[in-house]
Amino acid sequence: MKIAMWSGPRNISTAMLYAFGARPDFSVWDEPFYAAYLKATGIDHPMREAVLAAHEADSEIVAKRCAGTIPDGNPHFYMKHMSFHMVEGFPLDWAGGCVNVHLIRHPARVIASYLAKRESPTLDDIGYAAQTSIYKRFPGPVLDSDDIRRDPEGMLRCLCEIIDLPFNPLMLSWPAGPKSFDGVWADHWYGAVHRSTGFAGVEGPLPELEDEAKALADQAMPHYEALVARRLTPDSR
Repeated sequence: MKIAMWSGPRNISTAMLYAFGARPDFSVWDEPFYAAYLKATGIDHPMREAVLAAHEADSEIVAKRCAGTIPDGNPHFYMKHMSFHMVEGFPLDWAGGCVNVHLIRHPARVIASYLAKRESPTLDDIGYAAQTSIYKRFPGPVLDSDDIRRDPEGMLRCLCEIIDLPFNPLMLSWPAGPKSFDGVWADHWYGAVHRSTGFAGVEGPLPELEDEAKALADQAMPHYEALVARRLTPDSR
């Protein structure tokens, strides 16, 4: 089985990567198209040159690897994808051979977290419109990060049952610190998850945004609301 997990930034996407990476029957890949996205767009992200130097930046080559043999002889492959990395013209047919799963988080939480790492995000930066587009082409289970943080075992069991994958309790914890499969960008973005040994608990009230940040959340909300209405719950089984 190949799983393509689609999300935007500042979700619990890395924690989900670590959960599947803790299973001995899975190979995992951290944001395969990130370098290709940076090269194609010319956008200035933190650690841009390091990412381009360390990772494959040809989208055609990346796509062939996504569609190819699962690394390390494992039966299953988990790929963590940022929806906005799929620039127009990048190959996407490979996703038809995957179980596509969509991970979402309330825009107010995403934007507040993103602002702590990079200034002045746009709707493209936080990926909601891109995720809507990918969902329309490759629908699949939708997971809300709030639900996972509230009940990690219940939600992971639900996902595994829906996609016909045996649940493994090893998914619920991992050792603290960097992982061998982290992208080189982990030094900038992954501080909190490197301190973790499992999924974080329930978050507090939604952050209050102002001015441009609030306007951006308002733009993202219709995309979030369309997907959250389809999200899995333990009753979905």
